[in-house]
Order: sequence, then structure tokens, then C-alpha cells
Amino acid sequence: MVDLQPVNKVRVGVIGLGFGGETILRAYSNLPQVEVVALAGLEEDRLELLGKNYQVPHLYRFYEELLERDDLDAVSIGVPNFLHAPIALAALERGLHVLCEKPLAHTLKDAEAMVEAATKANRVLQVVFNHRERGDVHVLKRYIDEGKLGKIYYAKAYWMRRRGIPGVGSWFVNKEKSGGGPLIDLGVHMLDMALYLLDEPEIKTLSATTYSELGSKGVGFNLNAGKHEKSNNYNVEDLATAFMRLSTGATLTLEASWATHSSFGDDYGIILYGTEGGAEIKVQNYSTEDTLRIYTDVAGAPATINPKVSRGEYHQAVARQFIENINSGNWSLHNGSEGLRRARVIDACYTSAQQGREVALDA
Repeated sequence: MVDLQPVNKVRVGVIGLGFGGETILRAYSNLPQVEVVALAGLEEDRLELLGKNYQVPHLYRFYEELLERDDLDAVSIGVPNFLHAPIALAALERGLHVLCEKPLAHTLKDAEAMVEAATKANRVLQVVFNHRERGDVHVLKRYIDEGKLGKIYYAKAYWMRRRGIPGVGSWFVNKEKSGGGPLIDLGVHMLDMALYLLDEPEIKTLSATTYSELGSKGVGFNLNAGKHEKSNNYNVEDLATAFMRLSTGATLTLEASWATHSSFGDDYGIILYGTEGGAEIKVQNYSTEDTLRIYTDVAGAPATINPKVSRGEYHQAVARQFIENINSGNWSLHNGSEGLRRARVIDACYTSAQQGREVALDA
């Protein structure tokens, strides 16, 4: 057993009051080595509520005020996509470590600038990929690493919704603010899960198509949100598909939708075919039980294994890893490059769809 030396508490500021902000506040509250010093967000009532619930002593409406503090070690960013880069760049310039909600940024140019800044400042830049921290994903990862699927030659990852457009008129459906629709919102999670399970193969070429057939007509929004009319502000895709050739010789297909006339609810998963076995994770409406199947042969007969897995830790694991990365001192190993690789793939998908051709990715 390694005798770890005690470390000082990491003093953190959290920027953003929505789902990303609150989930990371909750995760930090469970880590004794973290002290949340400050919280920033524009909604005053929400700011007061979260500050009280999580006992944050210093509250600010504007992130610039939070970043002026001289007693912070790190910040967490949970705001709309187009604000990731300006906040992260300002924080890194002040010498702070940064945990950023996915995607790394809404444009590839901004994502590259963030990684360059983290490298120059020698600070941790980490992206929140919480869905890889599911219990079923961890079990399947160990199974793959033990070689029990053999050589994996085909993978399919998907996140499909029937009615799940985030909100009419919101920043989510404005490409200039979001960077895109379900591909950059949901698809990036599944791309991350697939690449993580497959041990980070390079993507050599890809061909993608996007469709915007429903949201602009007011179709596909959550039923609880009521009836929506045709929106001229909706300029992102409803559905994206991509076919990718990997450096291993395998292929990966990726599908992501906010709205389809289909049997899906809010479902995501991954399918893997290997020379020694196959596997499937199928998550329906965020389920965590009975989601993993492994397909193999027993004495020459087809067999299905249904492992019992834990729920997993999601944001809790992400927060703990972020703090461990800070305390490790090996900051140059965590400069956001992993998030940038995902951003490059998503950007290439949009380029392929726009140009109607296959594109190659630089190594």
C-alpha cells in the first residue's frame, strides 16, 4: 500500500448554476480535500439557493469577479458552450486549473486555444465526460482489457431521442452559441465512451451526414414544454450519423438525435463485435440496472452473460479524478488533449456533412 502524503485542500470556484454547476457542487461536497470558496451565476435567486444549500461563502453574479480572487486553485465551468473558452482562458491566465463541462468548446479553434493555454500555463485542463464513469462501462472496459472479446472490428455508439430538443429559442438550438445540435451535445459523450472502451484508436477518415427536419417545424420538443410553432431561430441538426475508419482496422458508427419518429425514448448505448465475443450496453431513459450483455460461446453453444454491475459514480468520479490530477503534480499529462481529440472528430463530422464527402483526420 502506498503511503500518500497529506495534501492541502484544493480551493475551488464554480461558475454556472444549471445542471453542470449543481452536480459538480454536490460532487465536491463529498470530497474532504476540496473547499468550494466561491460560486458565480447570473440568476440571483438560484445563486442564493445553491450558495445556501452547499454552504459556499462567496457569491458573485459575474465570473470575472470570481476570477479576481487570489485564493483559488481551480475553477469548474458549467455554462453554455460558447462561454467555455473565454472563461477557461481567463482562468488559465491567472494560473488556475480548469474542469470544463463537455464539449471542450463550441468551435475547434477555441478548443485548440484552450489546450495551448493549459500547456503554456502548465495547469490541468479536464473535460467532464461523466457517462464513461457508469458501472457497466467500467465492467466492460475490464472485460475488453482482459482480451475476452478478442480483436474488436466493429463498434456502434448512439444516443437517440424521440422528443428531446432542449428548448425552443435556447442557446442549445443556436449554432453560433452551441456549436451544433445533438452531435456535439449527446454524440460527444458516446464518441468518448467508444474511444475509451477501444483504447483510444486514431480515427483515420470519416463520413458524416446531418439532418434538420423536425425542430425547425416545431416538432420534437419535450411534450411537457407544450406546443411549439415553427422556429426561425433553430439552425442546428436534429439527427447526425457518422461512419469512421479506425487505425486498428475497425470501424465505428455514431448516431445522435434530439428528435426522431422512432421507438426511442431517451436511449443511448454501444455495441461491440469482436473475434472472441460481443457486447452491448443499452441504456433506456438513463437506466442503470440490467444494461450490459456479453455474447460468447460456451462449449460451442451461444451464451449470453448478464453481469450485475453498480450504478457508477458519474460526476463524482470526474471530480475526484480532477482533484487527484491536481495533487499529482503531473499537470502536463492532463492539458485537455483528450477533450481536444473528441472536438476534432466532431468538427470533422460537421465538415464532412457540410461538404458531402469523406474527410481525413490529421494524426
